[in-house]
Amino acid sequence: MTTYIIRRLIIGVIILLIVTMLVFLFVRLLPGDPLIVYMASFDIQQVQRIGQEEYERLLAKYGLDKPIPVQYVNWLGKVLRGDLGVSIKLQENVGKLMAERLPRTAYIGAISMVIGTSLGILFGIIVALKRGTWIDTVITFLANIGITMPQFWLGILLMYFLSYKLGWLPTSGWTNPFQDFWMSTKQIIMPVICLSIGGISGMCRLTRSCMLEVMRQDYVRTAWAKGLRERLIVMRHQIRNAIIPIVTVMGGTIGGILSGSIIVENVFAIPGMGRLMTSGVFDQDYQITQAGVLLFGGIVIFSNLLVDICWAWVDPRIRLD
Repeated sequence: MTTYIIRRLIIGVIILLIVTMLVFLFVRLLPGDPLIVYMASFDIQQVQRIGQEEYERLLAKYGLDKPIPVQYVNWLGKVLRGDLGVSIKLQENVGKLMAERLPRTAYIGAISMVIGTSLGILFGIIVALKRGTWIDTVITFLANIGITMPQFWLGILLMYFLSYKLGWLPTSGWTNPFQDFWMSTKQIIMPVICLSIGGISGMCRLTRSCMLEVMRQDYVRTAWAKGLRERLIVMRHQIRNAIIPIVTVMGGTIGGILSGSIIVENVFAIPGMGRLMTSGVFDQDYQITQAGVLLFGGIVIFSNLLVDICWAWVDPRIRLD
């Protein structure tokens, strides 16, 4: 097990380096200049007074006057020392910005994942046990719709009906739950629905398929023939063996929530990591974009490693060494 974990960590670091290299290269190949975007935030008359000398000073300040490979090595060296750089547009430390925004994204994402996973598995077990009934038909139909529903479109619909028409929930914004828990809860209901609906639908479909596959196995038929109670058969034989592929997919669910947060946080004006990365891309703020990709990539790689380790716990027949 130790050898496997070390090997996966090494592979994960290599993948993360490749991803950061590609992002580092692509953001610099985009048309436009981040310094022009930064200077355009000033008064137009002040921009006109900034000459070539000042422009070159800014290039040297942010290290943009060096070749791209040298810029990447310098940035990577600073990251290893815990320095994520300074935002070109916001003129703030990127590490400080991420420390402020990440808890908001993590708070909404964690709630969405718990709801999406638990309800998805529960509904999947129900429709598998009620196969062929109207319950199976209705839930499967809704799951097929939910897995194809765009998050931004669902968010706009929820805002229109729950906020504009009914006035039950605030349209957007963020409140710290430690300051006003009730207002914070009302503000995250719609974002959580948008983030979790895909997870519920996908997990429901997968759990149903896995349960039906297990129900046809010989050991399940033997358990029925021995006269064991239905609850014991479902819990000990069916769910335990059907959960292995589900655990595998849970690692990808984290990546889906992180990518979905970019859309949802912009729809509901939540100042989290997703919105910060979006503004970084549009403003061509290299430091924010690179740090965001590094963070999200690291989270996905680490979550997949945890999933691989959980395999051995769920099914002792799996050997990772």
